[in-house]
Amino acid sequence: MELEENSALEERVAKHAALADPARLRIVDLLTLGDLSPSELQAELGMTSNLLSHHLRTLEQAGMVTRGRSEADRRRTYIRLASGALEGLAPGVTHAVRRVLFVCTANAARSQLAAALWGRMSGIPAVSAGTHPAEAVAAGAIDIAWQHGLRLPDAAPQHLDQVAGADDFVVTVCDNAHEELPSLHAVHWSVPDPLRRNNSQAFAETYRDLESRIAGLAPRLKAA
Repeated sequence: MELEENSALEERVAKHAALADPARLRIVDLLTLGDLSPSELQAELGMTSNLLSHHLRTLEQAGMVTRGRSEADRRRTYIRLASGALEGLAPGVTHAVRRVLFVCTANAARSQLAAALWGRMSGIPAVSAGTHPAEAVAAGAIDIAWQHGLRLPDAAPQHLDQVAGADDFVVTVCDNAHEELPSLHAVHWSVPDPLRRNNSQAFAETYRDLESRIAGLAPRLKAA
């Protein structure tokens, strides 16, 4: 497994290195739309044939492009993106998980919103909990969720000990909770507490922050 991960990492490094040059990045951008001959690429990029050949060799060595002969004129070649050329450019390895657990201090706003948003973006189950649960979910969290078509649970906030499972993929969305539990081995998102300002703008900012982070994480997790 470690050898496979190292090999995948080396492939990602090679691709990123190949795309570090603006001209090669532009070539890949063009090829995402369709196949192009070297002469067509030359015309589009305004570069000499020798320089284009150098860039294409670099992209080929990184496994990002391939060449094929034209069926009409066998002297002509077309450059195309290799299968899987763009795979691995986005950060991270895919993790297999059974459930996602979002944790904050009071389980009154951030973790509640995160679990609700997760349910919209992923089929993997999600729950939330707090290290020091409040008596009720914050009104501001309920309001911002309702504005975006989400409904938070009617149940009172729950303590982490009541909810946590051994196989949970844990995400702390609160600095206090993360620093209180250094042995939790959680992914951490440093999301400001909207209850400190306790106004609609604060909850809206929290919602957008969580929505963006969940949109980035959800594709990287798969059901175990």
